Amino acid sequence: MCIAVISFAFTDTIAKWLSSHINVMVVVWARYVVHFVVSLIIFNPWTVPGLLRTRRPGLQLIRSGLLFACTALNFAALQFLQLDQTVSIMFSAPFFVALFAGPMLGEWVGARRWAAIMVGFAGILLVAKPGAGGIHPAALLSVGAAVCYALYGIITRMLASVDSSPTTLFYSSLVGSVVASLPLPFVWETPDSPAVYGGMLALGMVAGGGHFLLIMAHARAPAATLAPFIYAQILAMVALGWLVFGDVPSLWTICGAAIVVSSGIYLLFRERHVQRMQRKLR
Repeated sequence: MCIAVISFAFTDTIAKWLSSHINVMVVVWARYVVHFVVSLIIFNPWTVPGLLRTRRPGLQLIRSGLLFACTALNFAALQFLQLDQTVSIMFSAPFFVALFAGPMLGEWVGARRWAAIMVGFAGILLVAKPGAGGIHPAALLSVGAAVCYALYGIITRMLASVDSSPTTLFYSSLVGSVVASLPLPFVWETPDSPAVYGGMLALGMVAGGGHFLLIMAHARAPAATLAPFIYAQILAMVALGWLVFGDVPSLWTICGAAIVVSSGIYLLFRERHVQRMQRKLR
């Protein structure tokens, strides 16, 4: 799990670097197409019979579209924000999951979790650097990415009981590749150096490898056990932001990230407590 989330930190780092050399939609295209090609080598209808069979094709398309939107919004935000800022805002996704889980899954939020959600949003505002200069518009892109990721996570849970992980992963990369290819003739920018080509290749491979590791982790341990380890991504993003771009987190970002992480951990343990109480009542 730790290696998976560190892979995602490298994915964002590469994407931010590439966005300064080529159009961000070309970066999104490279991320999905390379990921799809790598996935196709491992998971295809010949090695995995029934790979294309899904009981909820509509949900698969919606889930894949949400993941694509999350990627595009996040990569767009990375052009203007530091890595530590985008990842801190992205970690607000559990709050949106708590908000949407009620109407979508019937898992309604109590007063204590509502309080944690509100505290978490306060942390997001700190990361977004409020004050005389106002909130940077790109922060709204990160918030939009977090919302998309939360809905993506909820639909993933809905699909887990009807479709296999390889099927879900295959559709994600396939739909993303198709959608990212549509605007390509209008936004294509030919890379000006071999390093950019190498970055485009590395982007898809690292992102795809991270998702494979994520699936492997969830196949071997419960989600509640793995959840705290996702915060290793913040440390990795801060380190990479400093090493690659010379970005040092501001006091606003450090304080906001601490609040977001603390609220997220509280939500996690509160959910565990609620689940234990429900099991006892059964």
